[in-house]
Amino acid sequence: MKYFKYHAVMAGLLLSSFMLSAQDTNDQDDAPQGSNIQNLTPSKLIGKGQWDIKWFNNLYTETEDTFSGDIPRNVFFTSTLDIFTGVGQNRRVNVGLLLEFRSNTVGGRGLFDFLSFDGEEGSARSGLTSFAPAIKFTPIASVNNFSIQSAFFIPLVDNETENGVFLDQDGFIWQNRFFYDYSFAEGKWQLFSEINSELNFGDEADSFANNSLRLTPGLFLSYFPSSKFTVLVLAQHSQLLDLGGTEFSQDFTALGGGVKYQITKELNIEGLYTNFVRGNDTGLGETFNIGLRAVF
Repeated sequence: MKYFKYHAVMAGLLLSSFMLSAQDTNDQDDAPQGSNIQNLTPSKLIGKGQWDIKWFNNLYTETEDTFSGDIPRNVFFTSTLDIFTGVGQNRRVNVGLLLEFRSNTVGGRGLFDFLSFDGEEGSARSGLTSFAPAIKFTPIASVNNFSIQSAFFIPLVDNETENGVFLDQDGFIWQNRFFYDYSFAEGKWQLFSEINSELNFGDEADSFANNSLRLTPGLFLSYFPSSKFTVLVLAQHSQLLDLGGTEFSQDFTALGGGVKYQITKELNIEGLYTNFVRGNDTGLGETFNIGLRAVF
């Protein structure tokens, strides 16, 4: 059952770097031309006194795994709220707080039964599962399209699994994300790359994933038909490495695409779909994602 647990954790985090880490590149006195969805990249930071509030929702569902083939439907829903503000000068440091809420159903329940939050014994669990203080910074002053986000996740769950239903990892996670983007000539294309590392640690008796390292590189290619609309394709791979004690490793690859639209000057909306096309010791499901971001 370890593959099942770790895949539930990973599905909610796989896309959050692109959907939720985008920061405002605009100074009020020196705003570049075009809309925020053109000027915002996950590699940029907001300025002093600005706020970036992001709400991202990830629905992962699986009816197949690499062990048994077809299985009863499992659904893992993750809702993440990220709040960042700029500090210091020159948009080089942001500080923030990350919150995660989860609602999971297993054993063949309906696709949208996670919305009932009924906690039915043996098939459903939900609740606020973790929070993380975070800092984001640009380590090289002359390279503002390269940044690092570091967060320390503190679990709020008492038990990972109750009555056969996994909710979230009961262990500490030190997460470091490395972001870099490149804009092509005329601003019609953007390439964003990320390497996400997560060190899981704590008492082995508390969490199946403690003493392991997860590495997740990803590429996102965006095209802008207009200044207020973009379409994108993505590829991500995740590799879980045992550092001693878990006796468990895992890998999988996801491909997908999505859209982003600028609703107002401050607010945009994004939608993404991914399919887990291959893997070892994992489920083979798909995700449906929607996110809102307000920068002011």
